[in-house]
Amino acid sequence: MTTRSGPLAGLLVADFSRILAGPYATMLLADLGAEVVKVESPGGDDTRTWSPPVREGVSTYYLGVNRNKRSVALDLKDEGDLAAARELARRADVLVENFKPGGLARFGLDYDTVAAGNPGVVYASISGFGSGPGGRELPGYDLMVQAISGLMSLTGAPDGPPFRAGISVFDVMAGLHASIGVLAALHAREASGRGQHVEVNLLSSALSGLVNQSSAFVAGGVVPTRMGNSHPSLFPYEPMPCADGDLIITAGNNGQFRRLVEVLGVPELADDARFRGNEDRTAHRDELRPLLVERLATRTTMEWFRDITAAGVPCGPINTVDGGVAFAESVGLEPVVVVGQGTDAVPSVRNPIRLSASPPDYVLPPPSLDEHGEEIRRWLATPPDDAEETDA
Repeated sequence: MTTRSGPLAGLLVADFSRILAGPYATMLLADLGAEVVKVESPGGDDTRTWSPPVREGVSTYYLGVNRNKRSVALDLKDEGDLAAARELARRADVLVENFKPGGLARFGLDYDTVAAGNPGVVYASISGFGSGPGGRELPGYDLMVQAISGLMSLTGAPDGPPFRAGISVFDVMAGLHASIGVLAALHAREASGRGQHVEVNLLSSALSGLVNQSSAFVAGGVVPTRMGNSHPSLFPYEPMPCADGDLIITAGNNGQFRRLVEVLGVPELADDARFRGNEDRTAHRDELRPLLVERLATRTTMEWFRDITAAGVPCGPINTVDGGVAFAESVGLEPVVVVGQGTDAVPSVRNPIRLSASPPDYVLPPPSLDEHGEEIRRWLATPPDDAEETDA
């Protein structure tokens, strides 16, 4: 296979995952230099058909999580294709899959079988609810987990219905946890010479990702409830109306609150006994909020954004996604990268990890179905020593 640069160069990842959590994890590894072979059924990854929106007929959902990979379509019910899949697993440093727990066993591609012939493999399984008897049969969809975990009970107006988050937040979180687990297992392999089974599930990722809200119950016995855009433990920490729209203001400590009320022209509020400390402000938020809103109503969102930011208080406008990309550009983050060349080039969101010596690179645009099938099959059919001498 081709040689990649980056901190994970030389690692071969067999990607048997589809949809979001697994492909997101493997894309992050690919950005860092791993050679990722995306194994798809003859029908392709489901997200290829999840549209609109599309770019030149291809789902932007699929494009968002599949760059820097090579695609091979393998029918695991076909003897020849299954042999190729097993050979790929035998050569892989990392295998990532998100079949229902145990679903790959009938093909001889489960962890125990793969590790018997490839003891160094780091085998990552992503499921909805784990591999135990109570969860292994449940399908793992992000919306289900948002509901079951409690996230939806926290999202929305206090007197309104529960809402889902605007993205598949726990799929993304599980993908991040899977990539961390893979890297930890690879590091352990340096000492032991052996790989291991990494298991991640969406519900555990969700409960971990609920952080202060799940801790409120586990450590404090408190069941959190919906508060709209308010924070249970901080104030002000929410949208506040200005003359022409809302501005997010996050005064997270006493110094920030003092600077906020100074720039708003009501410095006396910082010494008011009701508002001196965070607990005071949180307890008296219904009294403090109208005092802040009265001052904010005198100017526009961007005027206050400029002056409050200059005072060292975190705040920000509520943008649409295009505005978020534009803001990232305005502060020098260069959020968009172009992957590929010429007519095959695809704009993509930059990997968020910055490395000073071995940064991510963007070589391959998201592949069409079985785009690299012929070369991958030829490579897998070549004995490993010869395959290393002749790149596919």
